[in-house]
This record gives sequence, structure tokens and C-alpha cells, in this order.
Amino acid sequence: MPITIFGFQALWSPYFLMAILLMTVFYLLLMIKWRNVFPNSKPLAKKELLHFILAMVILYGIKGSPVDLMSHIMFSYHMVQMAILCLVLPPILIKGIPVWFWRYIIELPVIKPIFSLLTKPLIAAIAFNGLFSFYHIPAILDKINKSGIFHGLFTVVLFGFALFMWWPLMNHLPAHSNLSGLRKVGYLIADAVLLTPACGLIIFSGHPLYNTYSDPSSWLQSMQLCVPTNTLNGLELSGPELFSNLPVIEDQQLGGVLMKIIQEVVYGIVLARIFFDWYRKEQLEADQITEASLREHQTKW
Repeated sequence: MPITIFGFQALWSPYFLMAILLMTVFYLLLMIKWRNVFPNSKPLAKKELLHFILAMVILYGIKGSPVDLMSHIMFSYHMVQMAILCLVLPPILIKGIPVWFWRYIIELPVIKPIFSLLTKPLIAAIAFNGLFSFYHIPAILDKINKSGIFHGLFTVVLFGFALFMWWPLMNHLPAHSNLSGLRKVGYLIADAVLLTPACGLIIFSGHPLYNTYSDPSSWLQSMQLCVPTNTLNGLELSGPELFSNLPVIEDQQLGGVLMKIIQEVVYGIVLARIFFDWYRKEQLEADQITEASLREHQTKW
């Protein structure tokens, strides 16, 4: 059965699109028109603007497009959505906000102590992965998926902790860049290991774990989060199997596999970047030492 039966609003979330557009306009006003209000501000770089726009496009793609609807129908879509929300979007958004604005926000008295604590590498990695694993405890996920308030609140909190997790790797503030190349590698490896148990339990479970993806009544409650109630009441639906040929258990296992694959691909790209940055830095330092030695030698002669 095609998902178009749920209607335009459920498929494309026009109100969410409006919110995305308003956030983009507010960003442009802050970074261009009102930037002189902030101390030590600099003109918005083209790269920063492109990163922010890309972040907004990705955010709408996973939370406003049919992907969001499918994430309430198939668990595999949910895990892809979570992977992009937590592993792809945060580093792009961090790069999309100028360093001077990050510095201004972080230095606010109310935010500074909390931010400094939650972005410490060990705390950030454990907190994010712990929260992600907690979210995917069957009883917790089923409860959250039946409440619009809980679902929205938990999504925002999880994304916030994902930002904290990525901050030690992606930020360019001298006071916060406390991880060397090798430490960044170790941090990423530890982060990958911490996520493995949750994915492993999902992949190797021999039975469906989540009622909101297997039980018809629980699933219908979950669908109310993204489909207008009057539309849902006008449809005769027996369960998510109407929209997929994949058995529930296989869909669940696929979700766990996709999460790990996306994590490994993203972390692999970041590791490659860390390595090449470290290599260039070492080469530059070696060249500087060589030049200094040559100058000293020439001076003696």
C-alpha cells in the first residue's frame, strides 16, 4: 500500500518546513545584519553559510520529508534517521556556525560551566552513547513514540548530546581544542565501541523488541505523531506490514546493521581527515625545523 494515502501534510510536514525557513532567516539576520552587536564578530564566510544551509536541508530531509513518516512505519528507517541526526548533522552544523558566535554563546555565565562539563571527551562520549542506548530500551522507545511531547523533547535532548559528543573533534576554539590527532583517533574508537552493545542487541535479537513497530494498536498510536488524527481515523489499517514486504524481525535487524554501517562510514571519513591533518602538521613542523637548521648553518659560514 502506498504511503501517499496519509496525505500531503504527513508526507512533507509544511509547518516544519516553515520552521526551518524561519531558522535560516534568523541565522542570516544574526550573522550578517546584526553581527556588529556581538564582540569580535567577523563577516560570515561562504563555507560557513553553505554548511548551515546543508544542515537545514538534511534536517528537513530526515524530519520533514517522507523519511520521517517511514521512520514510524519501519524500524530500519528510524535507525537511518537516528544515524543521520546524531552522526552526520552535528558536525556539519558546528561548522556552519562561526567561531566568534560559538565563543560568545559558550562564554555566557549560565552556559559556560555546563558546556565545559558536558563537552569533556570522556563525559561527552559516555553521555551520548548512554542516552542513545537508553532511548532504544524497548519500553522506553515505545513510551516515547506514543507521546508527541516526549518524542519532541527527547529528540532535542539527544541531538544536544550528539553536539556535545562531536564538539571535541570539530570545534576550532583554541580553549576547547584539547585533543591531539592521536587522542582524536582514540576518542572515535571509544565512541564506536560504546555504541556497539545497543546495536548488537538489536541485530541479534531473535524476536521483535518494539511494540510500536509490531503491535497494530501501539503502531497506530505512534502514527498519530506524524499523521493528522482525522486522516488516520478515516483509514482502515491493520499494521505496518501493509507498507513493507520485510518481516518485522528482519526490519529490526536491518536497522541495527544500517546504524553501525553509517557510523563506521562517518567515523572512517573523520579518521581520514584527522590523519591527513596530523600528517600535514608534522610535515610543516619538519620543514620549519629544516629551514631553521639551514639558516643557522648559513649564518655560521
